Amino acid sequence: MKRNPLALVVVAFVVALMLYVGLHMARRSGRLPTPRITRSTVAPDFSLESLEGKTMRLSDFRGKAVLLNFWATWCGPCKIEMPWFVELQQKYGSQGLQVVGVAMDDASKEDIAKFAKEMGVNYPVLIGKEAVGDSYGGIPALPETFFIGRDGKVVDKILGLRGKAEIEDAIKKALNTQPTATQARVPQPSAAAPAQMMPPQK
Repeated sequence: MKRNPLALVVVAFVVALMLYVGLHMARRSGRLPTPRITRSTVAPDFSLESLEGKTMRLSDFRGKAVLLNFWATWCGPCKIEMPWFVELQQKYGSQGLQVVGVAMDDASKEDIAKFAKEMGVNYPVLIGKEAVGDSYGGIPALPETFFIGRDGKVVDKILGLRGKAEIEDAIKKALNTQPTATQARVPQPSAAAPAQMMPPQK
């Protein structure tokens, strides 16, 4: 009986050591997600292929307010909010809003494109990668939406399905931000001149 407390301490130490080693190895192998993205964090840049086969980067939209929505074709709540995004893109697009969808499922590009067409999507849909999801904290559930200000910083995020009014309030927060001084001085590039871009996430 006297050995039990000591045995428990030893077992706890061994388990803790194993967890530490496992976490350390996972970090070294790049399998752990980066820390959770919070408000005022600069949104991680990325490079993803659109349904049209064009490479797009988040930094291409710098100076605009971005609604970045991670979704999937099998996600029921995603189907509910996508028509709202279509309406909000129409309503606030002229004010500088850009909705961007990132498909995070295993469906083919053709199936995703068909789904987007059926939903009447009027904004870019990109083919997601696990590394991009990891850079945004791992995307623990779908849908997950980040609201990014004109300065490239996250102003709000919503996990799961919320009401349209809450989404619209977050859009207004993003639209009310100001570009950085550098962005304000540098004119937006034309189609012939590629925008300045951050290195894509790997």
